Amino acid sequence: MPQSVATREHRFFLYSAIAMAAVLVAGFSLNLAAGRSSFALPLVYHVHGLVFLGWIALYVTQTALVAGRALHWHRRLGWLALIWLPVMVTLAIAITLHAVRDHGGPPVFDVNSFLIGNPAGILTFALLTGAAIALRRRTDWHRRLMFCAMAAITGPGFGRLLPMPFLIPWGWWIAALIAPSIFPIVGAVADWRRTGRVHVAWAWGWGFFVAMFLLAELFAYSSAGMALTHAVIDGTPGAARPIKAFFPQ
Repeated sequence: MPQSVATREHRFFLYSAIAMAAVLVAGFSLNLAAGRSSFALPLVYHVHGLVFLGWIALYVTQTALVAGRALHWHRRLGWLALIWLPVMVTLAIAITLHAVRDHGGPPVFDVNSFLIGNPAGILTFALLTGAAIALRRRTDWHRRLMFCAMAAITGPGFGRLLPMPFLIPWGWWIAALIAPSIFPIVGAVADWRRTGRVHVAWAWGWGFFVAMFLLAELFAYSSAGMALTHAVIDGTPGAARPIKAFFPQ
């Protein structure tokens, strides 16, 4: 790849990493400023927040190291992902279970969709990240799969920035699928503008993300998915709210 094209590619991935980080940080900051969140929440929320903030910082740092040609440090720091991934998956599932049992989860989402889709989303992220690590020697694949993995977890940021009550009943699709998909689509377009072709890794990464989302939705609204939802929330305060999304008071 010519030096100028490589430089433009590195710059694109760095700026995109910053943009994805900004969506997540802005979303949670807005939630706090609007009084929809609080430092008085249970400890698991704060641990979850710190771990995910750490991942955001790691991802931006890694793309900055590549853009700055500091590949030695990029490779050494990258192994932290193997420690971070299982912790992130565990905490995301724990938070989901706590939320649906404690208050039924966000009122703007159907309970079953949130309960099943949220873990599916973090598993999508983990599997794409694992694939990217496995293909780390093929840097073209590595950076694009990592990009898709990061895009897959921007949903919570979009869900806090967008006017979700007014997007019912399509809020979950918009926040968890459509808005995050903007990033890999832009990535594919950027490829085409730089080189005249789109790397196949975008199809695999984004395609896997879309497929996992659709499979989670199909299961969530199946009889088995509804049975699982009731098994999780029945007998808890979360069962008091409707299963369907509603406009919060």
